[in-house]
Amino acid sequence: MASVRRLLCALLLLALPASLAAMPGGAVEADVRSGAALAAARFALSRAFAAGGGGGGLWALRTAETQVVNGIKYHLAIVLLRRRCSGDQAVGQEASRCAGPGKPEQVSCHFEVWSQPWAGRKELLKHECAPSEPSEEAQPAPLGQWEVFHPRAPALEVEEPFQGERFLQNASVHLVSLFKDFLNTYKKSYKDETETTRRFGIFAENLEKARIIQELDQGTAEYGVTKFSDLTEEEFRTTYLNPLLAKLPGRPMKPAALPRDPAPAEWDWRDHGAVTGVKDQGACGSCWAFSVTGNVEGQWFLRKGSLLSLSEQELLDCDALDKACQGGLPSNAYEAIERLGGLETERDYSYEGFEQKCEFSKEKVAVYINNSVEISRDENEIAAWLAKNGPISIALNAFAMQFYRRGISHPFFLLCNPWMIDHAVLLVGYGTRGHTPFWAIKNSWGEDWGEKGYYYLYRGSHACGMNTMCSSAMVD
Repeated sequence: MASVRRLLCALLLLALPASLAAMPGGAVEADVRSGAALAAARFALSRAFAAGGGGGGLWALRTAETQVVNGIKYHLAIVLLRRRCSGDQAVGQEASRCAGPGKPEQVSCHFEVWSQPWAGRKELLKHECAPSEPSEEAQPAPLGQWEVFHPRAPALEVEEPFQGERFLQNASVHLVSLFKDFLNTYKKSYKDETETTRRFGIFAENLEKARIIQELDQGTAEYGVTKFSDLTEEEFRTTYLNPLLAKLPGRPMKPAALPRDPAPAEWDWRDHGAVTGVKDQGACGSCWAFSVTGNVEGQWFLRKGSLLSLSEQELLDCDALDKACQGGLPSNAYEAIERLGGLETERDYSYEGFEQKCEFSKEKVAVYINNSVEISRDENEIAAWLAKNGPISIALNAFAMQFYRRGISHPFFLLCNPWMIDHAVLLVGYGTRGHTPFWAIKNSWGEDWGEKGYYYLYRGSHACGMNTMCSSAMVD
């Protein structure tokens, strides 16, 4: 047995980063999305809050370091958001509004966890939690995925963000009914009973997550069951989003000229014929292409008087600057359109949802662009430019969109911060519902998502970084 443990230890050390394995005792930075760091963080939270107390919430890893000390020691910094609400809800109940107004409680925790995986040992060596300082709340740093915090959950050494067996054991009739409705509504099926059970666990955990997002939201939005409710955050992010937006520098563009006149009180290009119907990118991170074609469609309509549905597939296949379903940048797409000589229509070059050999034909070009511009980050100036010049390609942080159903979304700043933008969309208008100002945003996930394919986001606070990457093609 001892020899087996020594062998396992040796294999573990070989699997560690070279810098760590070569320097026993030296701490090195770890990926905040890595499975081992997340498992250590879940263990720490379950031990530190084993007695329960307070409402649930959401947590994410801010930083993680690992150190070889007769095993592995994890140094973890975690941010926790929670709000105390009147009455607890069982997992699976519909999302409801939180009774308490104001900002959520933001807590910073520092944990040390020691682990010997080959021996099945794990201990929480240190934990310190305190309200976050104002400087921490606005600290620009990439965070790990947001997960549900269960303060009253048993202190189990969990290795997964959801515990399917626990959910199945405690599943209410209502929860099972919701899952069956979900399967029927979105025509979902799985390969076997094991996968169905796993997806049910994810679905249940996502309902709880949607409920907490609802509690923490500052707008009028409703969150709950959507067609993405059986996906983990990582699956959703890697399949439907575009992390390259935050990782790669955009191509420099000249600044757009600002209108002299102030923006009207409200405007919507759907009312003026400049917006085509909602499209569906499918299981492909091609949002950047849909954002750009939507912008070009509007520009062509306003300059030439003809509204054409343009080809996103052409950009997936023929834009050598971007990465098709793996993501791209609108600024690169404009340049690719100029190099190619224009865009074909959707009818001539139809969307398949995966990269193929470029079949672009100059004889079939339906529209062209002459240039592209970067638009101001000031929301009043964005509104004025949009009202005068047409729909705008923008990028934002899509944190709240996986479970968005309707209403005006206004996530808490840290959950939907501007330095983690990961989705490109089309800004088509703005206005006010009741006393709540909003941006009207055309998404590319089909009409069976959101408000018939549209997302409404709070206007006036740079919500979700919507002002960080605004651009447009120019047509002469």
